[in-house]
Amino acid sequence: MSAAKKQTTATTPIHHHKEKTFLFSKNNYTWMTIGAVIIILGMFLMTGGKNQDPTVFDEKVVYATQRITIAPILILLGFVIEIYAIFKNPKAAA
Repeated sequence: MSAAKKQTTATTPIHHHKEKTFLFSKNNYTWMTIGAVIIILGMFLMTGGKNQDPTVFDEKVVYATQRITIAPILILLGFVIEIYAIFKNPKAAA
């Protein structure tokens, strides 16, 4: 039985510790963070203002330029930045 144990321990591979490498570089993560912040800002702007009287429909608040133009542009810009951050190649180490 001890011979079988020795045989199984001799065939088990030795694990070497490798350096931990990340999928993206620090620069990529910085761009991803910037994109996420812009998306969150766009979502926040899309929530818009508050009606003074909730029982009355106010077109100026619902269809404000902030809600229907600026916020969607910021959200799309944030997604473009995210795509750029994902596809950006990290610079080769010299």
